[in-house]
Amino acid sequence: MNLLKPPCDEGVISAKKSVSPCGKAQGRWILAATILGSSMSFIDGTVVNVALPALQANLNATAIDVQWVVESYALFLAALLLLGGSLGDHFGRKRIYAIGVTLFALASMWCGLAPNVGQLIVARAVQGIGGALLVPGSLAIISASFSEDERGQAIGTWSGSTAITTALGPVMGGWLIEHVSWRAVFFLNLPLAVVVLLLVFRFVPESRDEEETGKLDLVGAALATVSLGAIVYGLIESSRLGFQSPIVITALSSSLIFLVAFVIVEARRRHPMMPLTLFRARNFAGANLLTLFLYAALAGTLFFLPLNLIQVQGYSATAAGAASLPFILIMFLLSRWSGGLLKRYGSRLPLVIGPTIAGIGFALFVRPGVGGSYWTTVFPAVVVLGLGMAISVAPLTTTVMNSVKESHAGIASGVNNAVSRTAGLLAIAVLGLIMLQTFNRCLDQRLSQLAVPVEIREAVNSQRIKLAAAEIPSAAEPMRAAIKQAIDECFVCGFRRLMLVGCGLALASSLMAWLIIRRG
Repeated sequence: MNLLKPPCDEGVISAKKSVSPCGKAQGRWILAATILGSSMSFIDGTVVNVALPALQANLNATAIDVQWVVESYALFLAALLLLGGSLGDHFGRKRIYAIGVTLFALASMWCGLAPNVGQLIVARAVQGIGGALLVPGSLAIISASFSEDERGQAIGTWSGSTAITTALGPVMGGWLIEHVSWRAVFFLNLPLAVVVLLLVFRFVPESRDEEETGKLDLVGAALATVSLGAIVYGLIESSRLGFQSPIVITALSSSLIFLVAFVIVEARRRHPMMPLTLFRARNFAGANLLTLFLYAALAGTLFFLPLNLIQVQGYSATAAGAASLPFILIMFLLSRWSGGLLKRYGSRLPLVIGPTIAGIGFALFVRPGVGGSYWTTVFPAVVVLGLGMAISVAPLTTTVMNSVKESHAGIASGVNNAVSRTAGLLAIAVLGLIMLQTFNRCLDQRLSQLAVPVEIREAVNSQRIKLAAAEIPSAAEPMRAAIKQAIDECFVCGFRRLMLVGCGLALASSLMAWLIIRRG
């Protein structure tokens, strides 16, 4: 039996085809291929945050370095996501999806073998490019491979299954970090990729948009990448160089110039990567503003929470991975219920209430200090945040899809996905800057109060760029303990400030829904 030959050879499926090209048995294998492939990207996005403390310890990485480990991936994923969808429409969704899976797997192997943090950052950037080809292809393949009657159930199965794998990812990744190595987190993608590719070549029929005749918007993709890259570079490096640095000023100014150029190009192109005319729809513009604020707050929490739990609170990597499990389970269990809220109340009310509850969840993260039981410190905040996000996500997605013509649903979903990724990209850069400034200011005060000798203070100053991972210099035990306590408490001080910012962003997203989203 030839594993690489599809059981029903239908040629290339048109995007307009409304009947399933193959039988139900093949449909299950198509779902398996798209679920496992998407899970590679989704798991990677959550597991790497749990691995950051281990990266700092093993690669002698600074806080800025670990920011770039996350940001280099998010940058190319956010900037190229829409281009990845267009490539599938032009050259075949199966082909581009398989290329994305292969590139993601090869980059994962590079990440696992990286001898230093510089190579890891570059490999993560390549992973982001692979993800940009992979992520939009999964749903596009499902849409092309299932009839309209079957499509909703297929997408629901995909959503539920990817939610489960995403939930299990941090726990499994934490166990691998604790008992094997942080490198095993990246090698985990290799067997998954092999299985996905076998399923793709065996069962997934090729499909493309036969009516799409426009050229690829490579100029728009390049401008978006350079603009996002420049602003992220400027914000992250400002922590080290200061805003007065010519390099930082040049990066931030260039970002603004390229952003203006991107808007001009997209407004004039006949087939733009991001059609600006979509934002004329009030609900579409409002929903994407809400997405920007809410997902920025969420990304900051998911980035800094594992650092807090492992480096300050003393959690194991496995326990830190499991700490956010209630959040994902609540999202999974309540997503169907929250979708039903639309029929009773419309989208506006859930989009006001959901982010408000999420804001309370962010505020609850302000309570814990150093130490304390998980059940009385982290758990309540995680549960309330999960409830707020569960109420928000389904109405938000539905608002985006219902605010444009059916023929534009795919690009509308892609734009909203890109906005959420961009929100996370910018949030980690900005919140990282706030964290470093707050931490440094607090530590200066605490070291002055402790009357730390000059030579020990200089040693601490050389390590402060690592935040809570700073190595304590040799000193008498009472002094070492006092310095460690000061570092931990200053990190918590910065974390509290970030959660207050997250609370403000969530409330701002609720306000956007109240002011912009139309009733109904």
